[in-house]
Amino acid sequence: MSQTSTTSDTFDAARAVKRLIRESQTAALATLDADGGPYASLVQLATLPDGAPLLLLSQLARHTANLQRDARVSLLVDEHRVGDELQGARAGLKGRIEAISDPDTLVTARRRFLARHPDAAVFASFSDFAFYRVEVESAHLVAGFGRIKDVEGAALSTRLDDAAGVLAAEEGAVAHMNADHADAIQLYALHLIGTGPGHWKLVGLDPEGCDLMDGAQVRRLDFGHRVTNAQEMRAALVECANTARAAAV
Repeated sequence: MSQTSTTSDTFDAARAVKRLIRESQTAALATLDADGGPYASLVQLATLPDGAPLLLLSQLARHTANLQRDARVSLLVDEHRVGDELQGARAGLKGRIEAISDPDTLVTARRRFLARHPDAAVFASFSDFAFYRVEVESAHLVAGFGRIKDVEGAALSTRLDDAAGVLAAEEGAVAHMNADHADAIQLYALHLIGTGPGHWKLVGLDPEGCDLMDGAQVRRLDFGHRVTNAQEMRAALVECANTARAAAV
């Protein structure tokens, strides 16, 4: 199918795209060469608290030279469904990319990126590497029959304007959960997400949910409701743990 589906159902396309972005560890990055032709490369991916794609790029790379001339980019993210690749959901994102310069945002970007890609720590310290944010303007989702939809970029962003308390508490809460509540995290994965057994840890928290990681696999757990401060975030994590324990009985 090559056209956007007009089928009306309860499928939440924006939520599906947001989940793909949050869970993807890599993406295909398309930029424009000097002659105007397209160029695609494979990059590691993380997200900022608002869900914006986050990249760590070398100034020496061809795609970086391209985006410095023209900030228009596209990212392709997908489920990486092994053995049945074309049956998995995927989304083509269009937007603009910019280097992150704000010091506070850089601290958050570095922490969140390296939590998902610890192997990149050595590169993150090189002077020719920088963190980049992609402002997504639209997405084209292919998620199965009748579920081919276009999504506006505004629908893919997680609101942060009223959630300063969550942002301030994220680093400490992630460390606390991983150190003292590893059992609850495993229950989240097994009984709320439906993974198999593993060694899951938290790698990110935001007003809408949290990101769990085991090895190279990242899975998203949405809260039942939006949280805007540390107390609400803690209550949401406890609620998830209670629900998971009940499901385990």
